[in-house]
Amino acid sequence: MSLLRNAHRHLQRAASRRHAFASPCRHVSTASTLADARSNTSSVNPDEIAHFSRLSQLWWDERGEFGLLHKMNPVRMEFVRQKVLEMQREDGSEHVNEARPLEGLDVLDVGCGGGLLCESLARLGGHTLGIDASESNIAIASLHAAADPALTPKGALTYQHTSVEDLLATRGSKAFNVVCSMEVIEHVDNPRAFLSNCAQLVKPGGHLFLSTIARTPLSYFLTIFAAEQALRLVSPGTHTWSKYINPEEMTDFFLQHDSIPASSRPWISRLYGGAPARIEAEIRGMIYLPWKGEWTLVPRGAPGANVWAEACNYLFWVRRPFE
Repeated sequence: MSLLRNAHRHLQRAASRRHAFASPCRHVSTASTLADARSNTSSVNPDEIAHFSRLSQLWWDERGEFGLLHKMNPVRMEFVRQKVLEMQREDGSEHVNEARPLEGLDVLDVGCGGGLLCESLARLGGHTLGIDASESNIAIASLHAAADPALTPKGALTYQHTSVEDLLATRGSKAFNVVCSMEVIEHVDNPRAFLSNCAQLVKPGGHLFLSTIARTPLSYFLTIFAAEQALRLVSPGTHTWSKYINPEEMTDFFLQHDSIPASSRPWISRLYGGAPARIEAEIRGMIYLPWKGEWTLVPRGAPGANVWAEACNYLFWVRRPFE
């Protein structure tokens, strides 16, 4: 009980420091973390970049700072694989490649870190580009990929030290079939502009995959009080609870017709019982099972999933409409 009392005190202090629109409740106004951002403002937070640059040497230590991400990666990749295959079948594709569903697709990983997700995306066939605002992260990712002959063919996997807004300025919009940004948006400044920039890079009919953390009392207890302060599984200061984004805030962003420049219509047309149609968007919770030492993806349609399964870590997929 003393742990819970301490966590409650920490949460009260965090709530008193948060910006005015960040509520600790599960259901908050959707005009919160993703609201009132200026599209011409950089999303790069120098303090966050410095923090992860200091840790860059640890990216491929499966028992170290990024151990939980190593364990999460198979779950994230299975979700990507499932959704891409599902939509290929929905579109009536004659040749569905179960083993390499990203074959021939242009894939972008925004905030790639040391390349954990990038290498997996490339192995599914995607012509993968990983970008990161940390030069040391890009160096580590490039070095690790160079050791695997399967990743060395031209175009299979490349890295670039840049931000998403700079990439958008140089490559232009509608450049990638699949855009991923996993465990990143909670670390950026101006998350609305960041999300808009990521979305603009998606081709019509393409996919945007995100994973992040909901802004709830449970997420504070698990990701900050327990993981950072009590158990020291990750470095203190890695997360900022007020920057977490709730699933309904994500959904609301893509319901708005003016969220993404040059989009002729919202990416989510309407909600059905509070949830989008599965061919437009999907939210799935991820839960860590400490007795197994692994993450699991909450099944689609699990009873009450929007209350318990999506109250901490979750995956979000949305598809850009065809034009």
